[in-house]
Amino acid sequence: MKYIYPAVFTAEEKGFSINFPDIESCYTCGDDLLDGHDMAEDVLALTLYDYEVEGRDIPAPTEIRDLDLGANEFVTFIACDTIKYRKLKSSKAVKKTLTIPQWLNEMAAAKGLNFSQILQEALTERLNII
Repeated sequence: MKYIYPAVFTAEEKGFSINFPDIESCYTCGDDLLDGHDMAEDVLALTLYDYEVEGRDIPAPTEIRDLDLGANEFVTFIACDTIKYRKLKSSKAVKKTLTIPQWLNEMAAAKGLNFSQILQEALTERLNII
């Protein structure tokens, strides 16, 4: 799940405050532009990940030309990937029980196949996750 949203950077006495006008309660800050960009990507991924988990509607991004900016503000796009975020933040293994035909189990066990690895590979392929 890849997203891109406009972020409003506001110059502060030291660094920047950053908010996403389209996303409720999605804001952060950074000591400089690079730090601000990194922090903005992280908070955007976290917030949209929460939206996905909660089943909330993900709002459409506003066009940059439709944003009203103050004298010490500018807009830039921030992109994030919630799949990448999930992999980093939620990699705890969970146990699954599944059923396969006995003959298939015997053949796979004889070849020393790793069922967990094969299931993970099949799921990532089916879900088009790279």
